Amino acid sequence: MNVPLALLGLLTVADLHGYDLKQLCDRLLSPGRPVKQGQVYATLHRLERDGNIAVVAVEQEEGPERRRYALTERGRAEVSGWLATPEPAAPHLQSALYAKVIVALLAGFAVDQLIDAQRAAHLWRMRELTATRRSGSLPEVLLADYALFHLEADIRWLDMTAARIAQLEQQVETGLGASGLSRSTTRERMQP
Repeated sequence: MNVPLALLGLLTVADLHGYDLKQLCDRLLSPGRPVKQGQVYATLHRLERDGNIAVVAVEQEEGPERRRYALTERGRAEVSGWLATPEPAAPHLQSALYAKVIVALLAGFAVDQLIDAQRAAHLWRMRELTATRRSGSLPEVLLADYALFHLEADIRWLDMTAARIAQLEQQVETGLGASGLSRSTTRERMQP
């Protein structure tokens, strides 16, 4: 989650104190994964410095001063631009999984064990998310759905990779050979 843009987005609702922003962020945008209080206040400071928000009131009932923040025109433009710009479709976990498969092939590690272990970890996480879907609030359910769909895609990728591992192994050999290397050299380097 982009915390600066999330805070700016929350300020479209009303002028708010930092504490209120953190509570709303935790409740609506990041349930189950609270944003650190220090991150919220540091971000508010940067947003104010950059002219995206302004302090419209400083209040003190009991305890420390509470600053109430409001969006500036520049902040509104940032939020509008953010909302109008699609998020890039970038695989996050798959690139790490792909790299692990290639390194496993190079090092002589049992790729089928790696794939099985990763599938088991994904299935375990899917069970946790399914439980959240049964008992969570609507924001938690929607976030669980999002994560579940990504995990399902990863599992499909793992299955396809397992089915194509012999082909991939040949292409890795060819790629190493073109570089003047062989897997036996790589495996020797892995030995203690």
